[in-house]
Amino acid sequence: MDIFLITAPGLEGLLADEARERGFSVIETIPGGVTVTGDWPDVWRANLTLRGATRVLARIGEFRAMHLAQLDKRSKKFPWGDVIPQGATVKVEATCRKSKIYHAGAAQQRVEDALKHHGATISKTAEFSVRVRIEDDLVTFSLDTSGESLHKRGHKEAVNKAPMRETLASLFLRGCGYDGNEPVYDPMCGSGTFPIEAAEIARAMDAGRSRRFAFQDLASYDATAFDALRSPPQETVHRFYGTDRDAGAIRMCQANADRAGVTEQTDFQMKPISDITPPCTNKGLIIANPPYGGRIGNKKPLYGLYASLGERLKKEFKGWRVGIITSEQSLAKATGLPFKPVGPVVNHGGIKIRLWQTDTLH
Repeated sequence: MDIFLITAPGLEGLLADEARERGFSVIETIPGGVTVTGDWPDVWRANLTLRGATRVLARIGEFRAMHLAQLDKRSKKFPWGDVIPQGATVKVEATCRKSKIYHAGAAQQRVEDALKHHGATISKTAEFSVRVRIEDDLVTFSLDTSGESLHKRGHKEAVNKAPMRETLASLFLRGCGYDGNEPVYDPMCGSGTFPIEAAEIARAMDAGRSRRFAFQDLASYDATAFDALRSPPQETVHRFYGTDRDAGAIRMCQANADRAGVTEQTDFQMKPISDITPPCTNKGLIIANPPYGGRIGNKKPLYGLYASLGERLKKEFKGWRVGIITSEQSLAKATGLPFKPVGPVVNHGGIKIRLWQTDTLH
């Protein structure tokens, strides 16, 4: 079956690269995600191992429907019991595009009626989510197999203001060429997302090792087969560093790293930008998600912060390369860093952000 991997628009190419590296058969990349093919164990493996996917949808069926009566009839004939457990609670989301059935609300209601006909209970807070897409009169049913968004790894409880989601962090690391074989340093580390994610990548740890997924309640789930997909953590010689001027942020980082099982590979210290120096002798990647106007508020005071960061990096971090995520071109340029052509626009909670990165600093 087709399996659709959802990601933030702008990062589809990076997720497709990750999926290929992990042995998935990539069929196409479209705005908002990547389509791969496989069977149910591939669905489980995608949820467990892919660091950049936000959700994993299993496309469980499709048919043509030219009007609502046809949608109603064919939805009721659909073998829902083969996929969704008897008596399950389900929510339905529908979209219509370029189709004779153009009213998404009416389409949603017909599919909900079909599910009720098969014994399901409909609820907006349901354990299972069925996505209905009607495009060019083709109705596609997809089942959300993830449950909670996959950025919720299951071990990061403490967060600061406007945190970077783990799924985005992993793809931005990939976009900077990070593959686990060098140190990573975040000089404005907040709750520690980048160093922790980098440490997990270096140790080849399963992204979803600490959480449950919706597919574990499906009829097709085999617990023994799923457990066989889990990978033991690997060793790494590298360490991953974060500094922040706030003592509370450093405590959060340490607690999150402990829950993630990467305490020995991470090092968090309280330090203002004006005092940052290379945390180790090996050169590697500096990556930061500094405050920006749309995320924190007034951006005018931030120009000085960005300028100070750029000056410090140029002076102290020769031999390192830099990646900075921000919503404002003017803030990025305030660093004075020699950025390469900027990356694509990425939607992060309604804010348009981009990755600015340098080659090795000289």
